[in-house]
Amino acid sequence: MQGLLKRASISLFALVVAVPLGAYAQDAKTVPQSRTEMQLSFAPLVKQTSGAVVNVYAEKIIQRRSPFAGDPFFEQFFGQQMPNRTEKQSSLGSGVIVEADGTVVTNNHVIEGADDIKVALSDGREFPCKVVLRDDRFDLAVLKIETKANFPALAIGNSDAVEVGDLVLAIGNPFGVGQTVTSGIVSALARNQVVKNEFGFFIQTDASINPGNSGGALMNMKGELIGINTAIFSRGGGSNGIGFAIPANLVKVFLASADAGLKSFERPYVGATFDAVTSEVAEALGLDKARGALIVKVTDDGPAAKAGLRTGEIVTAVNGVPVEHPDALLYRLTTAGLGNSVNLTVVENGGEQQVALKLDRAPETSPRDQRTIGGRTPFTGTVVENLSPRVADELRMPTESTGVVVADVKDGSPAARLGFEPKDIIVSINGAPVKTTEELVQMADTDPGFWRVEIERDGERIRQFFR
Repeated sequence: MQGLLKRASISLFALVVAVPLGAYAQDAKTVPQSRTEMQLSFAPLVKQTSGAVVNVYAEKIIQRRSPFAGDPFFEQFFGQQMPNRTEKQSSLGSGVIVEADGTVVTNNHVIEGADDIKVALSDGREFPCKVVLRDDRFDLAVLKIETKANFPALAIGNSDAVEVGDLVLAIGNPFGVGQTVTSGIVSALARNQVVKNEFGFFIQTDASINPGNSGGALMNMKGELIGINTAIFSRGGGSNGIGFAIPANLVKVFLASADAGLKSFERPYVGATFDAVTSEVAEALGLDKARGALIVKVTDDGPAAKAGLRTGEIVTAVNGVPVEHPDALLYRLTTAGLGNSVNLTVVENGGEQQVALKLDRAPETSPRDQRTIGGRTPFTGTVVENLSPRVADELRMPTESTGVVVADVKDGSPAARLGFEPKDIIVSINGAPVKTTEELVQMADTDPGFWRVEIERDGERIRQFFR
């Protein structure tokens, strides 16, 4: 089946219409046994929970550059009459109140780049919000409603208890028409390769998810949040019965980081690179099917190396829970939490063993020594740092990267005009390798007049010459 994955957000405004949140519980899962049971309604559950689902709308200011900007002739005669313009760009999504103090969880792409964020409640009230924590890798954001009032909140359930076939409700604001509830079942678990980011462990559902549902609730029959709706699989932008949600257990650890006041969400550092297990590899190692995460590289002195993991081994489970692919392994390690230890089931040559792995944050193995380059050099306007696993993780780069990296490039600077970009690794200058920011500054101060610069960008080497 071919199609396009689209984020479930929309550029419209609307208010939710709902009723207050209460308590609901249903302990047993049962299959309808009669016509009477088939006529049961979700209405009581919806009435008791939908008040915790809100609209999130964001505005950002877009600078529209004058077509005559940069042209001396036209700027002289028309520049003052046709200045650069600013426009407001609006987007609408959904969110879920998860704490009574007004803490809201939504998708990062709903509020990304926004200058002004507001939420609309079911009773018609609107409040400004501030961003507490956001992460584009996991497409999650935590907002705080800027008021001291108490709000109805949705309890966060255990997404690991979700099974294929479970009944679910999706609540959000599709197409900006107002709060809407759709029902369906869980179609699949542990889906990966859904969207183009580093997270690949989704709950799949056939409950209709449409543009505007982003950040809304996927809820079980106990009235618990089991996922944050994030994407749809569609050719034309509407629901075709395939939608995806971020599991609630990841939301829990993300929310814990926000509550702790952390400025960024850190995932555990393993010190190893993993790849999917092909059918050929599975056959060679005696596995009954292609599953797990194949270790393709182990970093010296990293947590994986200290735990005794080796290249060629396959991780098939974390704390007894099977992992189908590397994305599932990342999810299990992330939700286990920093500072904890996990037991990995590792297979090699048909044998199976248990390995204890300590989950720590990425280390700063060498001081980052951040410096801003000035003077008359091609690097003027760049902010550079020494790479370490922590710096690489912050910049969304492979944690095994080494050298000196461009962390930022100032707008309008010589480096920006020459094409330098954040995450460029400066490999050498005039044939001399660059190992530290201090060496880069010393080389720049010599001002040779002719510069032969080699950089690494997205794994490729680029050579440039400057005078």
